[in-house]
Amino acid sequence: MTTQGPCYIVTGGCGFIGSNLVATLQQRDPTCHVLVIDSFRSGTYSLLVETCERIVGGPFTGELLPESVEDLDWTSLFVERRPAAVFHLGAITDTTVDDERDMIRQNAGDSWRLLLETSADAGVPLVYASSAATYGTPPEVAQRVPFKEDSAGKPNNVYGFSKWLMETAHRRLACERVADGEPEPWIVGLRYFNVFGPGESGKGKMASMAYQLTQQVLAGGRPRLFSDGTQTRDQVAVEDIVGITLAGAGLGERADPEPGVYNAGSGKPTTFEQVASAVRRGLGLADADRPTEFFDMPEHIARFYQSFTLADMAKAKRGLGFEPIHDPQEAIASYAALLADDRPTTES
Repeated sequence: MTTQGPCYIVTGGCGFIGSNLVATLQQRDPTCHVLVIDSFRSGTYSLLVETCERIVGGPFTGELLPESVEDLDWTSLFVERRPAAVFHLGAITDTTVDDERDMIRQNAGDSWRLLLETSADAGVPLVYASSAATYGTPPEVAQRVPFKEDSAGKPNNVYGFSKWLMETAHRRLACERVADGEPEPWIVGLRYFNVFGPGESGKGKMASMAYQLTQQVLAGGRPRLFSDGTQTRDQVAVEDIVGITLAGAGLGERADPEPGVYNAGSGKPTTFEQVASAVRRGLGLADADRPTEFFDMPEHIARFYQSFTLADMAKAKRGLGFEPIHDPQEAIASYAALLADDRPTTES
């Protein structure tokens, strides 16, 4: 397909973050051509359509390949499309999946290593989704201080381990190229923290706490939390996640970001009870109107649960020129209001 603008490849482009990224690319440059690759394991075409309408005010104008990344010939694809950048977001993202073989094969197998090598050989920027799950329970949890990038590596579940393996392959490739006298490849890994915002309704049990609590209240109930609501996460608006993902490809404040692995969060701690309060505020309710209902955490969840996460965003500011701009609690309140406004259309 002939186009005057740049070509961008987005894997997982029919998912929550991916569809927001695709729509934002179209909004930024209407002449660009976006090639979406999605296996539809968790994404859906309708989300891509809805997100483009919401952000762009028009249809998706790119191209869609309904393929698993495992089945792709990355070398031929790069030759044919000559992408300006590749955004690799496609993965198994359900942190409760116990099939270790399938998780590791799909997220960090041969296809991932081929994509790394192909992008490095072609000199094409590659930005990929890693995860805060790579941290597991670092010493910062007990201290309740921000996680620095070098504290990762002891994940609590196979999802986090698969993302750690992605990063390990990335670091190995970078070291090999530099040792051979070549420049470090333009590859940026982003450890997404707890992302929330429009477009996540199809994630089911993996949807953000902001989404789930809003739906509970809209259904006439009370927000329900594990006792005692002091669990703390780095809640980050999807708009900021899109922003840092673009920054990794040189489409932010810096045209020459530094390759490497970065945290991608808000840099602000938010307790689950603060999430519930923000939801009530966004829905025009006082805390006393729908007080939180607390219950004990099930044992099967407690064994891999992260009770505290917080991104140290200093490295991202230095290397990518990126700083998050959305206050989590204000963004959650606005998001709850948006979900309430959209509810009649969703139900019709």
